Amino acid sequence: MPIARKARIFWPILLLGVLADCTSKDLAESHLVPFVPEPVVGDVVRLTLAYNPGAALSIPLGPYSRYILSGAAVLILAFLTGLYRKTDPRHTVTVVALGLVMAGALGNLLDRLRSSRGVVDFIDIGMGSVRFWTFNVADMAVFVGAVLLAWQLSRVPEPEPS
Repeated sequence: MPIARKARIFWPILLLGVLADCTSKDLAESHLVPFVPEPVVGDVVRLTLAYNPGAALSIPLGPYSRYILSGAAVLILAFLTGLYRKTDPRHTVTVVALGLVMAGALGNLLDRLRSSRGVVDFIDIGMGSVRFWTFNVADMAVFVGAVLLAWQLSRVPEPEPS
């Protein structure tokens, strides 16, 4: 049954993504000191606990950013749920991509709802003073899922009108 196959792919990715994100953030908060880097691979990969109350890349949205970003996440999750429901069960890459993006969005939404400090970030990559933005497992899931989704949607032909 094709719909059952789609669900067997989507739900484990979504649940494991949220679980990996929440678990890694809990570990980061319990073992790291905020803004004190812990080297993992020399200076290139470090674990640095930080909180992001703003949007992506720490872009501030003012005193109501927590509510604005939470509302936006709920709307995006609703849109992606609709897209998932419309996705042909044979489009496995699209199902995987939607599971990843939704897992990441849900993981970061849970952070915003849980604490006014914002999203927990802790993965710190760079060299010396040239660093990429600190991010988390949810951010990686959103990025990988969005790239897969864009790639897949660019190659899937539109269905013929009936």
